[in-house]
Amino acid sequence: MIENHYAASFWLARSESAEACARRAERFFHLLGRCDPAWTRWYETADSLEEARKLQFTADASHFQKLFAQDEHQIGDGFSFHLWTGENLQETSGVDGACGSSSLRLPSSCVLEPYTRGPHAGRVLTAPVMTAVLRAMALAWEPEWGIATSAAHRQMAVKGFPHPGTFVGWIMYFSRMRGTVPPLPAPVCIEPVEDKGTLVILTPERFTVSNPEHVALAARVHELLDRARLLRPLQPWPAG
Repeated sequence: MIENHYAASFWLARSESAEACARRAERFFHLLGRCDPAWTRWYETADSLEEARKLQFTADASHFQKLFAQDEHQIGDGFSFHLWTGENLQETSGVDGACGSSSLRLPSSCVLEPYTRGPHAGRVLTAPVMTAVLRAMALAWEPEWGIATSAAHRQMAVKGFPHPGTFVGWIMYFSRMRGTVPPLPAPVCIEPVEDKGTLVILTPERFTVSNPEHVALAARVHELLDRARLLRPLQPWPAG
């Protein structure tokens, strides 16, 4: 069975202009392309693969601003995008983003669905690459919280709706506004992200629910992070 993984970051109620969001998107895709060369060419969506392959998208600020000016990419006072890459329908990767909104209910986000099949999957579904992806999200979007993990583990560990910020996975990001990450048991690795926050990497190998040691470690780390008050719903972004 293929166990799907994803990377995502979230923040709440941070109003930003289309220009500011476009600059953040440009930086993210630049950093993402440095994580792996498979993430250097992007396309807009269409009704078929053949049509979508004709819609190559240059991921710079000017093109994102043009995208955000379109009605279908405006959500309330925020903006959205969906880009994908791949050579065929069985081997694709995509990024969904929503940014700029002041909403107190619907968080802004950046979500990467990495390759799950084919030669790219073996390269990108590793701790170094997925850590680099989450670091790119932290630097570009400055989210409150982020995670790269197994969707199957999230479904197993979370009862009810998986509210961002409240659960544990393979690789996590905590902004400084959430607090200080406590000491955690081996083999967990803790890395700073400049002055913005902290990455927590549970295992140096790919995290899977089929490994009972991984599941037990996640449960232990959940207990410690919860005790440190780091696992809580997103908060409105501080003004100023």
